[in-house]
Order: sequence, then structure tokens, then C-alpha cells
Amino acid sequence: MIKQQIPVLPLRDIVVFPHMVAPLFVGRQPSVKALNNVMTKDKKILLITQKNSEVDSPKPENLYKCGTLAKVLQLLKLPDGTIKVLVEGFERVRILSIEDSGDFLRASYSILSVKEKNTANIMALAKIIKDQFESYQKINKKISIDLVNNIKTYNDFNKLADVVIANLNINLPQKQKLLETKSLESRLDKIYGYLVSEIDALQVEKKIKGRVKRQMEKTQKEYYLNEQMKAIQKELGDSEDIDDITEIESKLKEVKLSPEALDKCKSELKKLKNMSPMSAEATVIRNYLDWVLSIP
Repeated sequence: MIKQQIPVLPLRDIVVFPHMVAPLFVGRQPSVKALNNVMTKDKKILLITQKNSEVDSPKPENLYKCGTLAKVLQLLKLPDGTIKVLVEGFERVRILSIEDSGDFLRASYSILSVKEKNTANIMALAKIIKDQFESYQKINKKISIDLVNNIKTYNDFNKLADVVIANLNINLPQKQKLLETKSLESRLDKIYGYLVSEIDALQVEKKIKGRVKRQMEKTQKEYYLNEQMKAIQKELGDSEDIDDITEIESKLKEVKLSPEALDKCKSELKKLKNMSPMSAEATVIRNYLDWVLSIP
């Protein structure tokens, strides 16, 4: 069914879905006028995402062909003339035509209705998406446990799709594509794929961060122990040995050694730093390093 024209609010860098509440900051004059217009009526407005967020004065051709019918929940005018508005999406729509009324854009639309039976495939996809979203929440603390518990109760699988998509960390074109996809089964299938990819990416990221943290802790520990060793050697009157090690380090930077030889020397020097200068092994290592550095 074709609906009459209503004001359009072009969006930058965000796709709003049904059942999603989003705060928006509005500063462009046509958008401000569109909001002022709907506030005097039923507060319904069409949210349509721009294809290119850098376009400051979007024309009909700069907007996607599907959007979301939303209601303004709250509007606050800020001192600098911009508006902070809270909107809630409630219906996916296909845009039929967009016209410039002079003050702001208006569009006619039809509801993007989905009349699919809950087939075995849809039921199965919905179940695994609920399970995967719970796993996703465990490694992405930005997702609240309350949202996970709410999703578990959803029997409306279109609502399930909209809410999960809104909370996925995927790019804007991917979200827009899911907004436009009419088939419920296709939407659920794509959502499941994105969920699996997101979980894999977050797990890899967690492993990398853990490895880097352990390496940093190891480096800090070695530095602390080396400083302690230097302090102990100084107290014992072994400052000459410290000077010897410093001299060897300086020479290693100056001589031209093969990568393998340089790595070996650094490894031996590291051992030397942690040894008592009076030990037999320390003498052997020092003699070895002196010999390597004396080679022309």
C-alpha cells in the first residue's frame, strides 16, 4: 500500500532499523525544518541513509531506495542551533519517490512487508542466531546481558533480525543491504554469517592482546631484574664489570656482524648481565665476546 508523502531526515554514517532507538544530532537546516514540521503533527519521519556521508545537501539521487519509518520520541534544541533528537524505528519501507518541497525533502513509500511462514530453515536459523548472539555478548562487553535475555524471548523473527543487525559491528553498506533484503530466510542466513565472522575476529583480537600483554610484562620484568643486578653489582664494588658490559654493547653496535652472529652475541651478552662476574661461565662468555669483537 502506497502511503502519502512525509518529511525525510537524511542520515550520515548510520542505518536505523525497526525496534532501534537512536540519538541523532541534527544541524542542517532542511533537516531541522523537517523535524519541526513533524513535531506539529504525528511525529512520524522517514529516516533514509545517504550513499555518501560527505554530501552536505543531499538530493533524492544521493539517498538509498529503502529506509525506516520512525517516530520522534524526544527533541531538544541546543544553544548552537542544532537539535538532539531521539528516534525509534518501527517499519522498513521502500521509497517510491522523493521530492524537494523547498524547505525539506518529502517521500512517498510502501511498507516492505514480509509474509513468510516460519519454515524449518527459518526456525533453525533463528535458534542458532540466538545461541551465537549469546556467545558474541560474552566476548563483546558492549552488548548487555539484558539484551541477550530479551532476544531469547523473541518469536517474531523479523524483530530478531532487526535487533541483532543493529548491534553488529559491520559496515554501513552491509547494514543497508540487510535493511533492503526482503526475504526473512536470506536476512537470517546473512546475519548468522556476520555473527560467526565477528566472533572469530574478536577471539583473534583477544589472543593478540593477551600475547602482547605477556610480552610487555616479560620485558618489564627483565628490565627490573637487570636494574636490580646492576644495583647489587655496584654495592659489591663490581662497577668495572658494568662498565665492561656497557663497552661490549657499544662495540656490538659498531662492528659489522652477520645477523646470525649479532643475535648470538646479544644472547650471550644477555646471559652475562644476569651472572655473577666472578663465575667461571661469566669469564668464558666475556672471553668469547672479546674474541668475536676482535675479529677484523
